[in-house]
Parts: sequence; structure tokens; C-alpha cells
Amino acid sequence: DKVYNPFDILLLFETREFEAHWFRTGTPTFLADLLSRRRVAAPALEGLIADDALLSTVDVDRIPVEALLFQTGYLTIAGEERDEDALLYRLDYPNQEVRRSLNALLLETMAPDVPIEAESLRRLMRTNDFAGLERRFRAFLASIPNEWYANTGMAGYEAHYASVFYSHFAAAGMDVRAEESTARGRSDLAVLYNGSVYLFEFKIADGKPEGRALAQIRERGYADKYRRSGMPIHLIGVEFGREERNIVRFVFEMV
Repeated sequence: DKVYNPFDILLLFETREFEAHWFRTGTPTFLADLLSRRRVAAPALEGLIADDALLSTVDVDRIPVEALLFQTGYLTIAGEERDEDALLYRLDYPNQEVRRSLNALLLETMAPDVPIEAESLRRLMRTNDFAGLERRFRAFLASIPNEWYANTGMAGYEAHYASVFYSHFAAAGMDVRAEESTARGRSDLAVLYNGSVYLFEFKIADGKPEGRALAQIRERGYADKYRRSGMPIHLIGVEFGREERNIVRFVFEMV
């Protein structure tokens, strides 16, 4: 059984357009600020596990992120799992509208003066314009205020930069899969779009970048699980400098 938001449906009938009606009825800037302060990586919001006691928490000052997102409707129960005597719930976004809108808001929180322009990102991916993709992400990272790094302490962490990439693709409505399990480890990010597979690996470069990100994709065979699909597979290795707080190496190849 599905539960729909009646006001969302009414707005759809009024405008005759599929838009983020539910999300726009109350812009949750407090939620994006909280996720930022608690250093919650955007990819981690998919597949969160919680029990009944956690989801029913009402202590506003110390409420866990899982409970807050569930109670405000940004995550819903996608499945149940049993761990011995405990019943656990697997959480996920309720629909594409919420997934896209929340990730767009997270990007706006990081760099409020930079327009997301989802269609331009989709165009870059459709044409495999990797040079343009690199320029886009360089510009976004360069626009994040220094105070944001100082306040969150996230500088230098791969999870921070992975979140930037993840949120861009999620906000554009693409099929994004973070920390996907393979036989030899977990790939950082997989994007399935326009009949192609894009595998991203992120590394922090200590000193001179050495191409470790792309090498890891090759060595651990992250592309193998997609070979039977018949889709073109693109490998993209991205390395970031601690001092630069930006991309220092962006390499790609097709397999």
C-alpha cells in the first residue's frame, strides 16, 4: 500500500506539471544545515538501518539523523530485516522528487551562489564531455566558502568530495549507486545514465597525484559486474589536493 500526500496531488492537478510540489511547500534549510554540521555524507542517506525505538525518538535537541529524516518524510521504510530478536528497518528516499530536491538543497547549502543547472550536467554526460565535467566540478568546489570547510572540518576527506559528486548526479535525476559491493571491494560511485555506466573512484592526493584512483578501478575489477550488460563502461579517477581543496587529477578511459 502507498500513502500519497493529498496537497501534493492537488498542486499537480492545479499546475498540470510534474514538479517538486511537496518539497516546495516547506524548504527544509534547517535539515541541510543539520546534515552539514553533523558531517553526514550524502551517499550515506541511502540504505540507512534503524530500529523502531530509534525511529520514534522525539528528543529534538539530540534526535538522530535517521529519525529526523524519517519523521519529516524525507526517508521512508524500504524494507525490513531481522537481526536475531530485533526488527530493523532499511530506509530510503520515498520517490525521485524527494531524492532530487534534497540533494539539490545540500549542494545549495555548500555553495549558495552556484546554480545547479541539472540539464547542463545531463548534457555533459550524454555527450561524454569529461573535460567539461571536470571544469564543472572544479568551479563548484572553488565556490565553496573557506568558512564552510573550517566549520565542518571536512577538508581532506574523500567522503566530502564523494558527496559533492553524488549530490550533483542525484539532483539531476540519474541512477546513482554509492559504495557498491563487488567481489574485490566497494566502488566509490557508479552512475548509470543514457545507456552507459560511469564508475568513479576518489582519492586524496598526498603530495603529487599519482593516478591511484583510476588504478584502483582497474586493479579491483569494479567494471566486471557490468560487462554482461553490454553497456559502454567509463572509468573516471578523481584525485583531490588537501591544500588546493579541489581536483588535482581527473583521468578517464573506456573499457
